[in-house]
Amino acid sequence: MSTVPLSDALVRVRADLLADDRLVRAVASGRRRAAVPPWRRVELRWVDLKAGRHLQVVRYDATQAHTANHLRGGPAEEAVDALLAEAFGNWTVETTERQLSLRVTKRGDAAVHTKAPAAQAAETAVDRGHDRAKERLLPEDDPVFAALGLADAQGRIKPSRMAKYRQVEDFLRVLDRSVADARARGHLRRPTEEDPLRIVDLGCGNGYLTFAAQRFLSERRGLPVRLTGVDVKEQSRDHNAAVAERLGIDARFVAGTIGGAELEQAPDVVLALHACDTATDDALARAVGWEAPLVLAAPCCHHDIAAQLRTATAPAPYSSLVRDGILRERFADTLTDTLRALLLRRAGYRVDVMEFVDSRHTPRNTLLRAVRTGAAADSEEYDALVAAWGIHPRLGELLG
Repeated sequence: MSTVPLSDALVRVRADLLADDRLVRAVASGRRRAAVPPWRRVELRWVDLKAGRHLQVVRYDATQAHTANHLRGGPAEEAVDALLAEAFGNWTVETTERQLSLRVTKRGDAAVHTKAPAAQAAETAVDRGHDRAKERLLPEDDPVFAALGLADAQGRIKPSRMAKYRQVEDFLRVLDRSVADARARGHLRRPTEEDPLRIVDLGCGNGYLTFAAQRFLSERRGLPVRLTGVDVKEQSRDHNAAVAERLGIDARFVAGTIGGAELEQAPDVVLALHACDTATDDALARAVGWEAPLVLAAPCCHHDIAAQLRTATAPAPYSSLVRDGILRERFADTLTDTLRALLLRRAGYRVDVMEFVDSRHTPRNTLLRAVRTGAAADSEEYDALVAAWGIHPRLGELLG
């Protein structure tokens, strides 16, 4: 171990941090004698993203982790220089060539110790872009999960709630792509602090996906968000209002029917996540009426069309599709969502029907993503399907 001027030691640290071909991992922690850094701990490593190699910086405060990726070159250098200027008392930097430990002494110098790298360091660096754990959009220790009862007091997801956590993560990935794409194409406006992005969740229940969406868009994407949740149960309203107050979220929850929900301003984003049976149709009809730019709906239960198929005469030669109960139920699911997609396209939306969470975690994994473009499709295919099967879809009636 040697003691050198702090400025000289930080020059060595800076060189290792910016060596994207050598750096394995770095950690900054602790405090100096006369100052306290703004973060409890910071971790750095290089990652390969679609947009190129980035320096990933994860900053930890008292309750959660904040992740940011900085492009190699100027952005990464600025991020490193800002961190080196903070009053961290310790730096540990591991590269393929050495492991450097720096401790700031009481006199303000640097006690530096170097040793050979860990045996796996070189291999880890070479394999940086493969077999890494998926980056979480919201980490397990985010306060929202503790407030919703998914995480324990230590910020760890409870084993019994891990499937719900995966569902939240998968939904956020779809939401992130959908919002970014809609904004890039000019279908979704740019929100401001004075006029936030207005999100309404119709049939919000206990708000797992609702709160996660608000938290992610506001905390991770920096978008001002105002949330409204509608559910027929007063218990849901009271529960969600308490969670919002605990998290300091700009949100309003009301108890009432989807069809009777009144908003001061039309929403930008409409969510209808697992609203049961024709409640999904009610939500889609409201979204169309509001001309909402972005709609994300995950249907749940398709009893209405399934019941109609039991008494309707199937067109030849498709009677085998509805003869057996289990096949009729599955076909009703497909037919219902097909007709919903056709009606939304007729109303001027571009529609994608996708799987938003792996079926191992939940069977309710279909998502309708609709972006309003104003380009309406014709109704010939919808009319033909309805006539052939002799059914009357709820959404078709609501949209006239």
